[in-house]
Order: sequence, then structure tokens, then C-alpha cells
Amino acid sequence: MTSLFLFIGTTELLLIGAIALLLFGGKKLPEMMKGLGQGVREFKKGVNDINTSIEEDTKKESAENATVEDHNTEKGNKVNNEK
Repeated sequence: MTSLFLFIGTTELLLIGAIALLLFGGKKLPEMMKGLGQGVREFKKGVNDINTSIEEDTKKESAENATVEDHNTEKGNKVNNEK
């Protein structure tokens, strides 16, 4: 099904645009496209926010794990020195 959309030519796009213009009119169509653009922008912003949040959490966990490993290493050295 997806491969069918890859073969849409200029003529087909113009025909779809003309039908949309007839259905929705010259005034309503730009408003709809503006709303669609805003929706896509908000979606991309949300995806970027989630990716940033995941990256920050991963960095925090890495830093915490490194701190715990350093602490455990120091404890191990103290125990070995006492023996």
C-alpha cells in the first residue's frame, strides 16, 4: 500500500489539489493547511522533547553508575589495604 504513494505524479497531485479546492473553497483551504502545519510543528516539538528527556535521563543514570562504581572501588581498596 505504501509503495502506491511513491508513484503519484504531478498531474495526480494537481487533481487532488483541485478537488480539495472545490470541496473546501478558497478561504477555508489555507486555514486548514495552517492548522495542519501547526499540528505537525507541535508533534515534532513533542518528539524532540521526549528525545531530549530520554538523553538527559540516560546521562544522569550513567553518571550515577560511575559514582557508585567509584565508591565501590574505593571501598574495595580500603578492604584490601586492611588485610
